[in-house]
Amino acid sequence: MSERIPASSMPTLRQLQFLTALRAEGSFVAAAEAVGVTQPTLSAGIKDLETALGVVLVERGRSGAVLTPAGAEAVDRAARALSEVEELVRAVQGAGEPLSSVFKLGAIPTIAPFLLPKALPLLKRKFPKLRLQLREDLTSRLIEQLRMRTLDAAIIALPYEASGIATAPIADDEFFVLTPDDHPLAKRNDLAPEHLQSEDLLLLEDGHCLRDHALSACRVAPSRRSAEVGATSLHTLVQMVAGGMGVTLLPKLAAEGGAAAGAHVAVRPFARPIVGRSIGIAWRDGSPREEEARLLADVLRELF
Repeated sequence: MSERIPASSMPTLRQLQFLTALRAEGSFVAAAEAVGVTQPTLSAGIKDLETALGVVLVERGRSGAVLTPAGAEAVDRAARALSEVEELVRAVQGAGEPLSSVFKLGAIPTIAPFLLPKALPLLKRKFPKLRLQLREDLTSRLIEQLRMRTLDAAIIALPYEASGIATAPIADDEFFVLTPDDHPLAKRNDLAPEHLQSEDLLLLEDGHCLRDHALSACRVAPSRRSAEVGATSLHTLVQMVAGGMGVTLLPKLAAEGGAAAGAHVAVRPFARPIVGRSIGIAWRDGSPREEEARLLADVLRELF
């Protein structure tokens, strides 16, 4: 049985807040302003934390505050501890009434602009006390934020395997072919993936999971990848197609959400529908907010 750490050596939550603010702001003055205390108060709090832990956490100099190796280790753990406490508070507050407090939700860029405008009014009607904090980012970054407990759940494209992350499907998302409006493929009613093999295929840049899903759906060999042009968003991709640079695949969710509205393009279905991805919700395995994440998925299914 390990020996208990004396209470005098245990940091307070306020001291941990001071330390994380110092890393974020880079100076005692700016950190004090960020947490709403005076600079001497914050400086004293950091000094008390160093005394309690028995190590120097911050080197103080004219260029600002620089964390020591021990300080860098401490601030990473402090950030996780504070996130755990915040998660505890939100979970307890929402225990009697799910989705009745702050809920931090992420979504990827190829889903957020097309799903959230429909989802937010529905969620507001069903859960008037819910206070959503939204973040749009790439899947890998959202997953990392789930692990760091800075997000409660994230709407992503499935399949996506990640250690320590649980998921639930919401709906399948079909792929359409997007071409310039005067392109030969725009007139075909028998479109199949092989019709794209000889075309200049435009895709999102590396980091977007939609890129991989599109390559899989089109059955494009790795040797063809050198012919691709990467775009930073679906809206950019649409304009590139409209400009005659090539063709692409557009998720049904985005097509119905107006991604191609006003552009000189044709949106055509495959003769045999191709489900390119599944829209789902992800959360940290074992999170106390799992029930709310699943409830969120149930509500979002009503939109499909």
